[in-house]
Amino acid sequence: MLIQFSEEQKMLQSVAREFTSNEIAPRDRWMDENGFDWELAKKITEAGFMGANIPEQYGGSGGGIVDNTIIAQEFAKGSASMATFIGAHWLATNLILENGTEEQRQTYLPEAVNGKIFAFGLTEASAGSDAAGIKSVAEETEDGWVLNGSKAWITNSGVADYYIILALSDPELGTRGISAFLLPKDAEGLSIGKFEKKMGCRGSATCELAFDNIRLPKEALLGQRGQGFKMAMQTLDIGRIVAGAVCAGIAEHAFEMAKKYANERVAFGKPIKAFQGVSFRFADMYAEIRAMELLSYDAAFLKDAGKRCTLEAAAAKLFATEHCVEICRAAQGVFGGNGYSAEYDIERLVRDACGWCVMEGSTEILRMIVSGTVLAK
Repeated sequence: MLIQFSEEQKMLQSVAREFTSNEIAPRDRWMDENGFDWELAKKITEAGFMGANIPEQYGGSGGGIVDNTIIAQEFAKGSASMATFIGAHWLATNLILENGTEEQRQTYLPEAVNGKIFAFGLTEASAGSDAAGIKSVAEETEDGWVLNGSKAWITNSGVADYYIILALSDPELGTRGISAFLLPKDAEGLSIGKFEKKMGCRGSATCELAFDNIRLPKEALLGQRGQGFKMAMQTLDIGRIVAGAVCAGIAEHAFEMAKKYANERVAFGKPIKAFQGVSFRFADMYAEIRAMELLSYDAAFLKDAGKRCTLEAAAAKLFATEHCVEICRAAQGVFGGNGYSAEYDIERLVRDACGWCVMEGSTEILRMIVSGTVLAK
């Protein structure tokens, strides 16, 4: 499928690109050194991006997955951290949109539009790729639920106002006994650990969470009891589409940095772009970035059309994450020794790219999904 944006989507792309250039890109180095940028998050809210995936009846922009993909790619051209932040926020709010009661939608979605930050809590210290291995437990009581356990590597943790937590409501049923729960940041018994010192995407917040006899009301249950794992897997399709676009954005950012340097840097009396060893890198980078875009938007258009896209989303994420790292390293090589210096932003992009090989499903898990699906046909 060719990428064919509507006029509204072309306008959205232009707006997101300008916002990234003016507001996001100038703050990326600061976030790499200092962490989450609250003022930038406020500007993102004021510009309407937080509710891009939320219907107009709840105050959002009413956009689909293609719209989210456009914004994520543009944001990533300025900061992988901010693209990671907003992608995680959309992932959590989409769970409410697709699975919540009307009362839950009316309660939480307008807050998401207006700047309240959401996070999705699936991963645990001993259950990352093996998502079915979670050990957090939600025990039903007469007036609600009691939550115990922990989560790790949760994007937006520590800055989120609300968490969607997956826990075992019926441990004896395995994955069919996992349910999803809405958890406010001020819940008694919730402990938030220190911010992780990460290799890259340092402007996105990541902490451990611990649950100690947290009492939740009955209406904290999101969706049907025992459907949490299924809900999560369906929503991860969207996360992987966005991840593919984020990686395309990071790679294009690296490509543009290297192109500028190749035109300006002189060696042996001429710009280094004149040397075939340098110029051929750009041919490969361009082709791979274009392929990343096509795979990601193909899956996004399928999702918006109401079609299943698990295979396409997994393939897009698999291809994009692996090639993003290769492109960033190839771009870094154009800089020679300067590419190893923190004075040049290209080294930051190399670090940022590596994280996406494990986020939203590791490369190995994605290969299992793609190979298992195509071989079963």
